[in-house]
Amino acid sequence: MTERTTLARPATDDDLDTRVQHIKEAAFRIRRNALVQAEVQGQGYIGQALDVADVLAVLYADQLNLRPDDPEWEGRDRCLLSIGHYALALYAALAEAGVIPEAELQTYACDDSRLPMSAMASYTPGVEISGGSLGHGLTIANGIALGLKRKGNPATVYNILSDGELGEGSTWEAAAVAAHHGLDNLIAVVDFNDQQADGKSTSVLSMEPVGAKFEAFGWAVRRVDGHDLAGLVRAFEELRALPDDRPRCLIADTTLGKGVPFLEAREKLHFMQVAADEWAKAHDQLKETSA
Repeated sequence: MTERTTLARPATDDDLDTRVQHIKEAAFRIRRNALVQAEVQGQGYIGQALDVADVLAVLYADQLNLRPDDPEWEGRDRCLLSIGHYALALYAALAEAGVIPEAELQTYACDDSRLPMSAMASYTPGVEISGGSLGHGLTIANGIALGLKRKGNPATVYNILSDGELGEGSTWEAAAVAAHHGLDNLIAVVDFNDQQADGKSTSVLSMEPVGAKFEAFGWAVRRVDGHDLAGLVRAFEELRALPDDRPRCLIADTTLGKGVPFLEAREKLHFMQVAADEWAKAHDQLKETSA
């Protein structure tokens, strides 16, 4: 049975270089397959999928302990996508990890597909929660993390949420509960792309300084460039290695449309339409920036 086990820590510099190269290749495939899926519909949450690809590549190609052919294995690490509309990237990551067939990505958001536009646990192997109703993911992650601790299960729970989601009061209620219960097996990953449906997150309702707020709630925090693969690896490993019982938060500063320059430059990035003659350009630019 196939199983990916997290590597011994701390890694040597040579080992880290090898791992980062592997992650870089995985990130390219996640972005490429996000574009492949989006092209099926001609539109979607493409900018977000491209921006979170590096975080997901680090998790699914390097950090998570899982069994691709047994996605409900009790000993697995749980990766919860609170922001269900980022499903394009999650499905690509699950294909990269071998949980779902890569060919199935061509059915994205089609009738009778297991890959709905917003990720749902009842449809897709490897999807832990039905996200998309923003502000609920961290609460669910709390329950899972607390249950695992009470069972004596050493698995780690990762909850990916957005900077816009920090405007939901329930997120901060969950932050307080996690600290109260000492959920040191929980890592919240904030995708800080400074964009939501109505504009820049920092303009609509700024939550800066985000790190200081989580620290005030009793969390251990690291903030990194969300496209610095080595930095992401080190941050995850530092957070897991901390000796205290604080929940952990990793804030990843990302760029919408990352890897495809003409999409990065678009003004309207939350839900994006791409013209039929632009897909080849998107793939060509992705190959150039990933070389």
